[in-house]
Amino acid sequence: MSGTAFPRPRVGRPRAAGPSNSELSGREQVLAAAAALFTRNGYAATTTRAVAELAGLRQASMYHYFARKEDLLATLLESTVEPSLAFGRTLLADPGLDPAAALWRLARYDSELLFGGLYNLGALYQLPEVRGDRFLDFRRTRAELRAVYGELLARLGQAADLPSDRELRTDLLLGLVEGGVATARENPARTAAEVAPAIADAALRLAGCTAGRIALARTADRTGVSR
Repeated sequence: MSGTAFPRPRVGRPRAAGPSNSELSGREQVLAAAAALFTRNGYAATTTRAVAELAGLRQASMYHYFARKEDLLATLLESTVEPSLAFGRTLLADPGLDPAAALWRLARYDSELLFGGLYNLGALYQLPEVRGDRFLDFRRTRAELRAVYGELLARLGQAADLPSDRELRTDLLLGLVEGGVATARENPARTAAEVAPAIADAALRLAGCTAGRIALARTADRTGVSR
């Protein structure tokens, strides 16, 4: 049994507040404005001047925080994967944690993080600009997160009653989390509290877990018990 306490992710900025929220620092206001414009108008169509105006800053002041538009996008994208990678590594390091429970917790956490933000930043993953050198850290971190999912799938062993192509299953699992969040966000009435556990359940189904084992993983998450 593991006594490790696992945190919930911070699910983005308050939905009631826009980029001009005075509770945000200047840097956070710039990021919030960029997120709003990138997801609403598109990255290519957004200028740094527009970001500064929405953030309530002069353009010269914005450059105090970010030198280029690429820096804004890279920072936003990295914020969607770094917390999940850190959480996933914590799960991998816990020898007493059942692999199914660990996979369920990571999928739930990752989904909460992606769904809970004010804007759908996951939709920006496929931008052609993201293939550039400036986004190498984001791509590397996302690849490391994918590897954590893959390791958890491997630890399931006989519980994963699927073909042995773990690489394919890992890709499908990451796609399930990211794509599931994108689909769920289309309904504004849905909440992270209902979406994230549903995606976590689906992740274990994809991994080949039985309904009983999925229920145990869900219960372990609520109680903090690993086995």
